Amino acid sequence: MEKTLPTQELPQPPTAPRRSKRTFAPVLLFLAATAYYFSPSGLLPNVKHSGHHGKHHAVPQCAQPAPLVPASTPKLLAAYDSLSSEAFRKASILRLSGAVQVRTESFDDLGPIGEDKRWEAMYPFANYLAATFPLLHSHLKLEKVNTHGLIYTWAGSNSSLSPTILMAHQDVVPVPDATVSAWTHPPFAGFYDGKYIWGRGASDCKNQLIAIMETVETLIAADFTPKRTLVLPFGFDEEISGREGAGSIAPFLHERYGDNGIAAIVDEGATFEKAWGATFAKPGVGEKGYTDVSVIVRMPGGHSSIPSDHTSIGVAAEIIQAVEAEQYPTFLADNNPYLGQLYCGTEHAPNFPKKLSQLLATHVSAPVCPAMQTKHKDALALEAAKAGPGTKYLMQTSQAVDVITGGVKTNALPERTEITINHRINVGSTPQEAWFKISKIAEKIAKKHNLTLQAFTPAKEIPNSITLRASKTTLPVAPISPTLTNITSPYSILAATTRALYGEDTIVAPGIMTGNTDTRYYWALTKHIFRFGPGYDAKLDNGLGNIHTVDEKVSVTNHVNAVKWFWLFVGNMDAAEFE
Repeated sequence: MEKTLPTQELPQPPTAPRRSKRTFAPVLLFLAATAYYFSPSGLLPNVKHSGHHGKHHAVPQCAQPAPLVPASTPKLLAAYDSLSSEAFRKASILRLSGAVQVRTESFDDLGPIGEDKRWEAMYPFANYLAATFPLLHSHLKLEKVNTHGLIYTWAGSNSSLSPTILMAHQDVVPVPDATVSAWTHPPFAGFYDGKYIWGRGASDCKNQLIAIMETVETLIAADFTPKRTLVLPFGFDEEISGREGAGSIAPFLHERYGDNGIAAIVDEGATFEKAWGATFAKPGVGEKGYTDVSVIVRMPGGHSSIPSDHTSIGVAAEIIQAVEAEQYPTFLADNNPYLGQLYCGTEHAPNFPKKLSQLLATHVSAPVCPAMQTKHKDALALEAAKAGPGTKYLMQTSQAVDVITGGVKTNALPERTEITINHRINVGSTPQEAWFKISKIAEKIAKKHNLTLQAFTPAKEIPNSITLRASKTTLPVAPISPTLTNITSPYSILAATTRALYGEDTIVAPGIMTGNTDTRYYWALTKHIFRFGPGYDAKLDNGLGNIHTVDEKVSVTNHVNAVKWFWLFVGNMDAAEFE
């Protein structure tokens, strides 16, 4: 799962004169305007989650489709039943364990493919897949994009049906040498302890990739012939933003299938959660936006025995303190998927809080750009946020000062200090709103210290200045996938498949990702993107399996259930006729 960034640039404000202290006001006005005009009301579809009045509304707000299983031949039924066998379980353990043992780390400082030898770690993994899944490799067309991107295509018999895409990524987060001794089992051993498979990539997301491959391999063995084409694109640098992998694969597929040429996409993402006395499956139907802001303070150097009253580090510290002192507003826009989960909770969860239910019944969304238009407080969002940061940041732009550099010697005043502030943008907000906030703070501090402010302009750094820059990887909030269940839709198929596997007590509710996945490159291919980890183990699962940290692992029951889910989903999508 992503931990760095996307690659789409948002428009930059116009150039401001370098030295004038008064020319920043028009830049602020421009940022305010762009924050309004680039608001999600223009970027995002107007999705109907289910209404606005909880249990008091006459129409159900979170209708759950009936469980759905595909029609099967006796051979297919027997093959599906075999997924529950001890023989399949043992074979699946070996396949996933073997995949974890192939080190496919991606590093932030990787150079060009073909020059940096570390990219060559992907070759053994592609070879492992070929050796492990011979039927798939003999029946599906394999194309390689940008050397290591893998695209498997299983051509359907009916070319008029839009294809289904099942995605995953080959790379994993690196394991620092200093942490290896902290692991219960070596991070690339793929150790199986009778319940879990341990190792880097076991839950992010070689488990999903191997589950997809196992599904197709067993379907081929059972003589399944798809009507709807199935495409399996596997990127190789998702953990460092996916520019080389998904960033190359998506345009390749777009050239072939065109705008909205894909029926649905399933990629890694949100999983299951126990809440309010119920079990929720939460496919991510959206992602928060993204922007990094660099703040660069340039001030005179000199000998530290005769210091100025404030160094560039001190001024940067003032900015940090001011930024952290002002959080972004917590609010629920009408198209925030978490609002849909609340509707599902008030209808289906036995322990849904009465106060939340009451607030939901009278909820009125905050305006698109609340920080600039009104001080209206969203009572529902504020009450829901009391559940903790994991919930709060589904409804609030996050900010984190993650990087700081400055100074080179203890007896030399620092001439340049740079900080980087990471933001994940709330649904209903824009990256420009974050720029606007930091610009206001920097303007006040620049005036205090008689510094020139260069806010989001292409101007070069100059002495005695504060320069603000937005990352090229800035990304607006993702389009929200439709979640209608009163018609046959990709979402209704996903929900019905999930309830078929896990039972009718499982509530399928729209989820939202606070991070970004490789799907950031696929927006043009379909409106129906679901970021979902469909494996679940009710007894052993607790969170995301320690992704990105020590002791990453996945239970075997979770993994086998993912195979079963993909099997059912492929069959259900194959038979679906969408309106």
